[in-house]
Amino acid sequence: MKQLLYSKRLAPYFFILPFLVTLAVFWVVPLSRSFVMSTQEVLYGQATFIGLDNYERLWQDRIFWQALFNSLRYMVLTLVLLIPIPLALAALINSNIGSARIKGFFKASMFVPALTSVVVAGIVFRLIFAESDTAIMNQVAEFFGFGPVRWLRGDITGLVALLAIALWRWTGVNMMYFLAGMQAIPTEYYEAASIDGASRFRQFLHITVPNLRPTIVYVVTISVYGGLAMFLESFMLYAGNNSPNNQGLTVVGYLYRKGIEENDLGFASAVGVVLLVIVMTINISYLVASGTFRKEAA
Repeated sequence: MKQLLYSKRLAPYFFILPFLVTLAVFWVVPLSRSFVMSTQEVLYGQATFIGLDNYERLWQDRIFWQALFNSLRYMVLTLVLLIPIPLALAALINSNIGSARIKGFFKASMFVPALTSVVVAGIVFRLIFAESDTAIMNQVAEFFGFGPVRWLRGDITGLVALLAIALWRWTGVNMMYFLAGMQAIPTEYYEAASIDGASRFRQFLHITVPNLRPTIVYVVTISVYGGLAMFLESFMLYAGNNSPNNQGLTVVGYLYRKGIEENDLGFASAVGVVLLVIVMTINISYLVASGTFRKEAA
């Protein structure tokens, strides 16, 4: 046993064993169970095998396609907003502009929203985007002269509210990722570029962005998952899972509706499996296209 424990060949496996056990208990086993349940009709503890009937129902379900469209739209728009804006802010903080104290305060204040509960944030933003004339966003609208808006009643305005929560909550987190990547870039690159007469913008395009590629790939990957798995923000913003015309319904919200509210666990499992396939397909395609799996030349 002592020889086994002190074996150099087996030592790495002992170190990763807790992770493997956790992965098996909390991911592999539930995922396998979900696959099995997606082929069953589960009623009050009794499971009946029905093959691919749940997937056929899902294919013909108009509300599922609407929820998928809502999730995909939200995911794409969060990528459009939460990649360039945090990247620009990180570049500004990493530059020589401004004092170190102000930058430190700005970084801390930008990260605070990520520490705030989504439940609290959802309630606060529901009040901000309320229909009353005294709501903050309606006061802003009145200042610009287009009167009070029923923000959470319209499709586009409701989407604006969800994107506002995403910006408020995740801009600071992504900024920190990009800032950490920028600070790992050797300063000699910028010094050489300055000697050659390259402007700051050209340095950003040809030095900062290429060297940030691993960080950008990571942020995009987790943002794709976060966008498609969004649920609690919409649930809290609309005070439930029943938004007007299902405009705030996401795939995870639809899964919750079928599995928890309607107790249709087999059909909900099929929704979860389809969501997993979509997320994995998008992320693996992006990782392949970005060259993440490509071996570097020796």
